[in-house]
Amino acid sequence: MLIQWYPGHMTKAKRAMKEDMKLVDLVIELTDARVPQSGRNPDIDELAKNKARVILLNKSDLADEKANREWIASFQKQGILAVAADARQRGFRKQMMEAIMAACKEKIERDRRRGIMNRPIRAMVVGIPNVGKSTFINSFAGKVSAKTGNKPGVTRGNQWIRIDDRLELLDTPGILWPKFEDQTVGLHLAMIGSISDDILPIEELAFELLKWMAEYYPDRLKERYDLDPEVEAMERMDFIAKKRGCLKKGGEPDYEKAARQILDDYRSGRLGRISLERVQ
Repeated sequence: MLIQWYPGHMTKAKRAMKEDMKLVDLVIELTDARVPQSGRNPDIDELAKNKARVILLNKSDLADEKANREWIASFQKQGILAVAADARQRGFRKQMMEAIMAACKEKIERDRRRGIMNRPIRAMVVGIPNVGKSTFINSFAGKVSAKTGNKPGVTRGNQWIRIDDRLELLDTPGILWPKFEDQTVGLHLAMIGSISDDILPIEELAFELLKWMAEYYPDRLKERYDLDPEVEAMERMDFIAKKRGCLKKGGEPDYEKAARQILDDYRSGRLGRISLERVQ
């Protein structure tokens, strides 16, 4: 399964990000907690070098709690402050503001020594498509300041949002990179919805997801679909299609419909807290 997706607007967005980087003190990088490594654009490390950093493992309520803790520890070993949270949850703003102040401690102290008081921190919010950047900003601002959507590519241009006297955020479009060297990365991004479903082999994607769950989360298959994890891989889609009434005329399984339902169950959290990546 070869997965690549790099719409033309992303090249323009990357150029704008590079230009605006000189305006900010901090880079807040959102990654999906279910795929913390695959969900990070490798270009960001180069673009944001010499900037204070915070990594937010967003949608952490959809990821395995143990995996969340392991990823936070892994990023901290790399010298990067990481926070696991869901931008929609209560208390998120306080948690994130504490992380931002901690990451910018040196900058605040430097300003104070120069006699610069109360200058707001300017932070750029970055990440791949559909990782929740606009929801993050709206939650922070306490109002709808950025467009949101459950599909990639909603935000197309950079925009500044003033949070309060301490913080200003620059919202940026989600950008991928031109080529996935490791196709597992493309697979993971497709599963969480960061790549347009219109270009994906949906049935193959659902098949791979079921294979992963049978190995690492067999109990969730039993709970959601009453599916015995020991069932042969090729029979799982058949079973779920029939169980969920995804049938064509004549009673034949409608694999595409079943596949879309399986992926929707995963992305929405109806299959439980499932991480696709673990710290190696």
